[in-house]
Amino acid sequence: MKYLNLNQLSDKMGGRSRSSIYRDVDEKRIPAPIKIGSRLYWVESAVDDAIASAQQHAA
Repeated sequence: MKYLNLNQLSDKMGGRSRSSIYRDVDEKRIPAPIKIGSRLYWVESAVDDAIASAQQHAA
C-alpha cells in the first residue's frame, strides 16, 4: 500500500491547492487522509479509485 503526502497528492491531481484538496475531502470527492504519527497521508489506491469514479460520472 502506497501513501501520498499532501504535495504528492497535489501533483497527482494536477497541481490542486491545499484548500481545494481539503474542499474535495469535505465534499467526499476524495477519501479523508489518515494520520500516521503527526502527519496526514492519503492511500494512493483509494485516491485513484475516487478519481476514476469521478471521471466515469463526468463522461
